[in-house]
Amino acid sequence: MMIRSDLWRHAVSICATAAMLAGCAVRDNTSVPLGAMPQVAPGLPYEVVYRFEGGSNGEFPQGNLLSVNGSLYGTAGGGANGIGMVYSVTTGGAMTVLHNFKGGADGQKPQAGLIDVNGTLYGTTYAGGRSSRGTAYSISTTGAEKVLHTFLGDADGEHPAAGLVDLDGTLYGTTVSGGSGECDAGGRRIGCGTIFSITTSGTEKVLYNFASESDGNYPQGALIAVNGALYGTTSSGGLDAQGTVFRITTAGVKKILHNFGAGSDGRNPEAALIDVKGMLYGTTLYGGDVSKYKGTVFRMRPTGAAYKILHDFSGTPDGANPQAPLMYVKDTLYGTTENGGVASKDGGTVYGISPTGAENVVYSFTPGRDGNYPIAGLIEVNGTLYGTAFKGGAGGSYGYGTVFSLSQ
Repeated sequence: MMIRSDLWRHAVSICATAAMLAGCAVRDNTSVPLGAMPQVAPGLPYEVVYRFEGGSNGEFPQGNLLSVNGSLYGTAGGGANGIGMVYSVTTGGAMTVLHNFKGGADGQKPQAGLIDVNGTLYGTTYAGGRSSRGTAYSISTTGAEKVLHTFLGDADGEHPAAGLVDLDGTLYGTTVSGGSGECDAGGRRIGCGTIFSITTSGTEKVLYNFASESDGNYPQGALIAVNGALYGTTSSGGLDAQGTVFRITTAGVKKILHNFGAGSDGRNPEAALIDVKGMLYGTTLYGGDVSKYKGTVFRMRPTGAAYKILHDFSGTPDGANPQAPLMYVKDTLYGTTENGGVASKDGGTVYGISPTGAENVVYSFTPGRDGNYPIAGLIEVNGTLYGTAFKGGAGGSYGYGTVFSLSQ
């Protein structure tokens, strides 16, 4: 089982696997020469846009950024009350705190990024709310915040780690745990997580309760909408207890599309999927080549067919443990790895990969002032990629994180 249970430290626990099972999935490892992907240039120009300073200036950003009218919006830890904040930052580096979470009914520990629906931003907090199990909230671009829903635990789930998705004016999301299912968390029975819908005015409904370990459980990545249905991942559970890819209708009819195995298939997906020209692409935190076990990039059809590992991460120099979703620009998928990179640095990477599997390291982080350990995905604004690093930058023993850009 894996639950990202603390905002301030993103590492998660995983039950040890007694043996890695070889041959648990069909893999197409047709090699693609790096020359087949000239559009991914190793070493794109890198710039730190903003260095978090800790305390009231924020720290340890985890969620994806959002671009609205030329400014970047995101969430971070710290803030005036030490339990999280929403901020905006210009591409020139001017940062504004829009909201300091107060705890209690207001929520705390925002772990996910924001979405924009008709000019209003929506997000979730992992904890806080009247029941201390997390909230869904709205906030204007000027900082007017409103709690839309407080999660209750067994009734509707608890601890939303992922952001929301808009489908036809209704928002959909997941909670990591809670709900009516029963899963084993180190000998303690807890809910397996939920999928919910919520209107922009705050009317919430449980769409699906994950029932048991075999059903898939502990969803940590956001949902995506494809052709009127929702697609997502669970970080654990399924037939081999290593996570699943699933589809669910807005009426609550769910189907497992892929069960991850315990070895070369990849395991423990934490990120959202991405739809590119009718194919789904995603990442797994662990698994892959059993001699490395550093995570994978995979693709599959929305039906679950044609599952294929595109890339096995090796740690050095291409990175390890991708937690973030991919993004697509100019025929290339871009993503981040939490760890790995150039030998002796091990600060994580930004990588590019073609839809056929040719991968290049775009940037390798060096722990220090440029930031390190990127666990959020990237966004593209006018040809420039923007992202956040969880640590590094300025202040503290390891730094409080950065906002960075990579020019194409």
